[in-house]
Amino acid sequence: MAAGTVVTTRFSSPSQHWKVGSMKIGIIGAGNIGGNLTRRLTALGHKVSVANSRGPQTLTALAEETGATPVPVSEAAQDAQVVVVTIPLRAIPDLPAGFLDGAAPCAVVIDTCNYYPQRDGRIAVIEDGLTESRWTERQIGHPVIKAFNGTYAQDLLDRGRPQGSPGRQALPVAGDDAGAKQTVCDLIDELGFDTVDAGGLDESWRQQPGTPVYGNRGDADTIAKALAAASPERTAQWRA
Repeated sequence: MAAGTVVTTRFSSPSQHWKVGSMKIGIIGAGNIGGNLTRRLTALGHKVSVANSRGPQTLTALAEETGATPVPVSEAAQDAQVVVVTIPLRAIPDLPAGFLDGAAPCAVVIDTCNYYPQRDGRIAVIEDGLTESRWTERQIGHPVIKAFNGTYAQDLLDRGRPQGSPGRQALPVAGDDAGAKQTVCDLIDELGFDTVDAGGLDESWRQQPGTPVYGNRGDADTIAKALAAASPERTAQWRA
């Protein structure tokens, strides 16, 4: 499917497509995006385990607020059908070895991370054109779907709307596995947002920082046009 295509039908794929319902979801990272995804997904009835680099004892308040289970990073993916990695990019290589080993078969991994060289330091292969999520995928040894990376965290709480609502905000989603991508699109729809296919992971530069879609709160047509207008050249603001 071409980048910028509005997702209106299910993908067909031999890979697993988890149907939306009560899923086991592991969230690694409890910052703005991770915290608000924990809030929304628990409210929707999903069983969420949440972890951060400082340990589960620092997540007591979030757990009490949401009902999520605080766990060490090494246990966040245990039995999870969906795992969300939402940490600073520089921390990706420091994730525990085998942290995905206990995940459910065909688990979907969502990468929300962005390369901010002022924070993460210079990563040469990204500077040379490798997409951020392809780099992440290589670091963790598991396919990823790129989503939520250009979304304002507060919008996850405030801007979700029922399916079919006029002007419903849309989020771009990129990845190579059609079944996994459909799972993410269904989950985003459940959160109250439309989705637009941003292409395969090698096309995910279309939604990296500095592109027209980054931080864009438009509807599906607006997001599709923004993806189509993107340039693969990283702008000076987002280079090391």
